[in-house]
Amino acid sequence: MDLGISGKRALVCASSRGLGRGCAEALAEAGCALVLNARGAEALENTAAEIRAAHGVEVTAVAADITSEDGRAEVLAAAQDVDILVTNAGGPPPGQWQDWSRADFIAALDANMLTPIALMSALMPAMMARGWGRVVNITSQSVKAPIAQLGLSNAARTGLTGYVAGTARQVAPFGVAVNNLLPGAHDTDRIAMLDANIARAQNTTPEEVRAGKHASIPARRYGTAAEFGAMCAFLCSQHAGYIIGQNILLDGGGINATL
Repeated sequence: MDLGISGKRALVCASSRGLGRGCAEALAEAGCALVLNARGAEALENTAAEIRAAHGVEVTAVAADITSEDGRAEVLAAAQDVDILVTNAGGPPPGQWQDWSRADFIAALDANMLTPIALMSALMPAMMARGWGRVVNITSQSVKAPIAQLGLSNAARTGLTGYVAGTARQVAPFGVAVNNLLPGAHDTDRIAMLDANIARAQNTTPEEVRAGKHASIPARRYGTAAEFGAMCAFLCSQHAGYIIGQNILLDGGGINATL
């Protein structure tokens, strides 16, 4: 399928690896020029070079902390007038409810709620003026079914979900479609870290944890960054303009719900 976005410009955050890179790869395959962002300069430059070589598109790499005001300013300077925004940031550390202080919650809100809001606030006005834009926020399955040990993430990402629910309807008349993608367990560095933490707590191995999780997912596996990216690219396409303010779950059927 021709997604109809060849020649568009896209900013993809946290895109040196994992789900962010999957989204960047899919958008590049569709012909989009990219602004990529991540903290680690070496991994980011390697990703940028590989995407240029594979897809022949323009790729600008900006190594900066998107959750800081200075880092965000640096990224936005390179990403003015983008047509597509994919927000993404690593989740806060797991723990128990009694472990978290106010400072922990503020840090989680900054990274996983306020940063996406700031990026949308900066970039959507130009999209609205042009009459076309796409925003995809990578959130988490935890906004639909909370994960106890990820309470910081549950709180921050659910706050972003509420913000998007109202904002998406306000910008839709101007041709801007805003939606959220809710990943379940995908085969990324993040899930490897979480599996290792569970293994230590249960005195078992990451392989045993992984096997147990696979058994609990109807698809019997973790998702891949490539298939996640394909869904992101579709939501950014010309065909998705009537999908507004939705929360699309990619979890292999793990959450057992009718709606």
